[in-house]
Amino acid sequence: MQITDVRARIVKRDDSKLKAVASITFDNCFVVHDIKVIEGNEGYFVAMPSRKSSEGEHKDIAHPINTETREAIIKVVLDAFYAEKDKAE
Repeated sequence: MQITDVRARIVKRDDSKLKAVASITFDNCFVVHDIKVIEGNEGYFVAMPSRKSSEGEHKDIAHPINTETREAIIKVVLDAFYAEKDKAE
């Protein structure tokens, strides 16, 4: 399975740690929306789509199940984020 498209949308709220929301498409036929780029204490990180449970915890609703796929998704999402950020500046 190949990542065939990545789109990142910058979130323009200075008071938020959320910096972008991304979508990735696999094999031109399956898309995952609401992947978040968040600014943490050690730089930016990628959070998979999630929902809040009745106990108040956030649970991923879509996520990679192996390290290789996770790293590939993180790389393409952050690359798309940095490209959009550079265009905005």
